Amino acid sequence: MNIQHYHHDHAHIYEQINLLRNLSRSGVRENAPQISELITGTASRIKFHLAAEERVLYPTLADAGDSRVATLGARYQKEMQGLAGAFTDFVNQWRVPSRLAADPDGFRRDANTVLRALFERLKREEVELYPVAETI
Repeated sequence: MNIQHYHHDHAHIYEQINLLRNLSRSGVRENAPQISELITGTASRIKFHLAAEERVLYPTLADAGDSRVATLGARYQKEMQGLAGAFTDFVNQWRVPSRLAADPDGFRRDANTVLRALFERLKREEVELYPVAETI
């Protein structure tokens, strides 16, 4: 299975997380409009990435004819549901510049939690899930 598109998405998402981190460090209030725009752009990228995984990656793993591969794919698919929900809540809360400016510490706290979980998930996919998918 060719998964280059997934790797490309991950690289772009890492870049967006890093930009969010830098803008936050430079001042949430001062950068609220840019942070808001970046959150929205990141959410859009992640939405399309997750849709591709749901339509192509997970069904391919499920139909691979290997129960270990199918189980791995199902586990990742299930885990992503919780993280996707947390990320959606994060986006809904922090995509508005006035909310960012009103509560920079709350944004930093939520961003540290959600974006770290997202970052760690992407890394695990690259180490565990994608190498398996590439063999199919």
